[in-house]
This record gives sequence, structure tokens and C-alpha cells, in this order.
Amino acid sequence: MEKDVPLSELFDIVGLGGGPSSGAPLRVLLIEDSRSISRLLEHRLRTSLGAEVTCCMSADMCRAVLSREDCHFDIAIAGLQIPGAEDGEMLDAVIARSIPVVVFTGTFNLHIREQIIGRGVADYIVKDNDRAMDVVITSVKRLLANRAFKVLVVDDMVSARLGLVDMLVLQGFQVLQARTGRQALEILAEEKEVSLVLTDYHMPDMNGYELTRTIRSLYANADLRIIGISSSADRLLSASFLKAGASDFVYRPYVTEELQCRIDLHVQALLQIRQLRSAAFKDYLTGLNNRRYFFSQGPVLVEQCLLHNRACSVAIVDVDHFKRLNDTHGHEAGDRVLKHVADRMTAYASNTSVLLGRLGGEEFGILMPDMDSGQAQVFCDGLREHLAQGRVVLAAGEVGLTVSVGVAEVGGRETFDNYLNAADQYLYLAKQNGRNRVFNDHSLTAVALNA
Repeated sequence: MEKDVPLSELFDIVGLGGGPSSGAPLRVLLIEDSRSISRLLEHRLRTSLGAEVTCCMSADMCRAVLSREDCHFDIAIAGLQIPGAEDGEMLDAVIARSIPVVVFTGTFNLHIREQIIGRGVADYIVKDNDRAMDVVITSVKRLLANRAFKVLVVDDMVSARLGLVDMLVLQGFQVLQARTGRQALEILAEEKEVSLVLTDYHMPDMNGYELTRTIRSLYANADLRIIGISSSADRLLSASFLKAGASDFVYRPYVTEELQCRIDLHVQALLQIRQLRSAAFKDYLTGLNNRRYFFSQGPVLVEQCLLHNRACSVAIVDVDHFKRLNDTHGHEAGDRVLKHVADRMTAYASNTSVLLGRLGGEEFGILMPDMDSGQAQVFCDGLREHLAQGRVVLAAGEVGLTVSVGVAEVGGRETFDNYLNAADQYLYLAKQNGRNRVFNDHSLTAVALNA
């Protein structure tokens, strides 16, 4: 991932929401006895990642931090040797607390490499060039982003499979396991968000080549990457895997760092694809789905509801008196209001299956699977109250806002535009009847009775 991608944007792209610690700032434990390096790294971590950094320059300081009841860190960056722990003992203490560790060392040789790999660190970086600190920041981002990726390991040999699983867990991935090709396909059918499959060639029910070909017929390379792995002496096996649709192939015995780098390259590619899709389908101002995405996914969700005889409703939400607010406070204030509305809508709908989108200007769309007109009205009325409770901070002071909502139930197969046009008509009636209210077909009956 590129170093200029903000951490919060990266988390949004990969689906980690506000960050690794449920919206809390990233917490980093920095174990480094060089005062100058410690200060530089702390500055980079704070400015590049917005991290809260706890610095330890000796083993005693580190032990004191690790013994605290509130000891929680998302990641640790540690030197191999610090005063009081010259043999890397602090690495063991940190790893024992399930904190991923990136080793930052100025001394490196094959013996030290074996020590590092054997201890179970997530990554190591050598202080041998001017870009070393950039590499540290990139490594931290990568390890955090990996948490959003599911990887499936397919191998009937327990020892070989667990070796891969252990390596992937250290890298922060969510790891699934399968012993056979058939079991792998069953897992893929149930787990819709697997991004990478590592498969052996020799398996009892189908070989890795056949599994790769089957997976590729179901999933595009842009959505799921496949890496074949085998100890076979057949040098043409790699070509067979690649022609079957694999993204890469590695012969056993493999070098751990090489396989990690190959995996990272594919994860990077998937991240870039997600970033491009996010840019194509997200509204630049509010971060909600844009009109294009809403109109492409909306009909798909509606059709799914119709096929399974499930209710479905659509709504249009409009910010009341938005033009007057823009004229009074300026367009920058208007943008802030729209962002505020989008954020509160997202929070309100966070535990639901509804589809949100910005349709344009001050109008937002909501598609509500499994909700009939009455249920959708209750949902939208709760949203209206949630928005009315918020305050937007502008240069001239705080302002409140209200919204009007039109709700239409999907009654049968029509064009998606027709559903939205019906919701728009109800929105017009909501405005005509005083704004700050939700209107649907039941509202017409109530108005008629009160007339």
C-alpha cells in the first residue's frame, strides 16, 4: 500500500471501519534504546498514522509497561537488544501478550535471522538505508490492513498446512483451513469474503490444479487470488497452475520471507482494486455510496427480494431548507451539513442491511430489504429523530437540522426509477405537509381522514 494513503482511508477501504481498536487511536509500543531513533520513529508514527506511542528505552521500562492492567497495543516496534535484555528477551515478553512485533535492527546476519523467525515476529527491517523508517511505517500499515483479509489454506498434510497457517496468523490475516478440495469449495460457498487461497497440489479428492480451475470459474482474479504450492519435482507444474487460473506458484521448500512478499504483492493488488472501486462508487464529499452505485446495486437487491417473496422499500431523504442554509452560511457550511447527515445516517444504519447512497445535492437514498411500508416508515422516522438530535458546528455557531422523507414499498417488478419516483412523490407530500416528517401510503390515508 502506498505510504501517502491515510490510515483512516486505508481502514475504510479494507473494511476495518474506524481502526484496529474499535475507533480508538492506533496504539504502538516502541522499544528502542537509541534516543534519536526513538524520537524520529515516534514523530513518524504520530504524524503518519495518528498513533499513540509508548516509548521504552530499557527492559525495566518495558516490563513496567507490560505489567499494567490497561496494557493494550495494536503493534510493537522493537530493537533486538536494549539495556537489561541483550539477547532479545523483550521480544518474547511482547509476543507472549499476543502483540504483533516488527523488529527494527541495525545488526543482521543469518544467525540473527533464524533467531527472529524462530521467535515468531511479524516482520523485520534492517536499519541499512535512508528509507528504513518509511519501510517501518509501510510494514505497520500492511500488518493492520491484513486483518481485513481472509485467507484459505488447502492442504491434506497437517504439518504443512499448520506451517502456513502459523505464518499467516503472524501476518495478521484471518485464516481458514481445508483438508480437501471439496471442503475448500464448501468453505468458499459459505465465506463470501475470502481474498486469497493457498493450495497444495496433491490432495485425495481433487488436485490443486483442478481446484484452481474450479475456483477461477467462480471468482475473478480481481476478487480472489490463488497461490499454488507444491514440493513436486515437476518443473512444469507451475505453468499448469498458472494456466488454470492461479495468480502465483511457489515450490517447497520455500523461503518464508519470499512467500510473505509474494502474498503481500497480491494483497497490495487487491487493495489497489478496492481503492479504485471505492473511488468509482463512493461520493467524494460524504463517503456514502454514490448515485451510480445506488442505481447499480439497488435493482439487484430488489430482484433478490422479489425472487424470495420478501418485502422491500425505498426512501428518499431530503435536508429541509438546505438552500436557505447554503445562502446564509455559505457552500462550505453546506458541505459540512451534508457530511454530518451522511455520518449520522451511516451510524444509525450500521447494524442493518439497508443500502445508503447520496443521490445528488441534499438528497439521499435508502433501500430497505425485508421492510414493508410500515416497517420502513418506523425505520425512517427513527432516522429522522436521530438526525434532528444532532448539531452541526459552523463558523457562525451550532445549527440544528431536520429532514423530510418519502417512503415507497416495492409492490412488483417495475423499473428502479419507478420506485424512486414513487418515493419522491411521497417526499413532496412530506414537504407540503410541514417538513420534518416521513410520508408513505399510510400517511395519505391519515391525511384524508383528517381533512
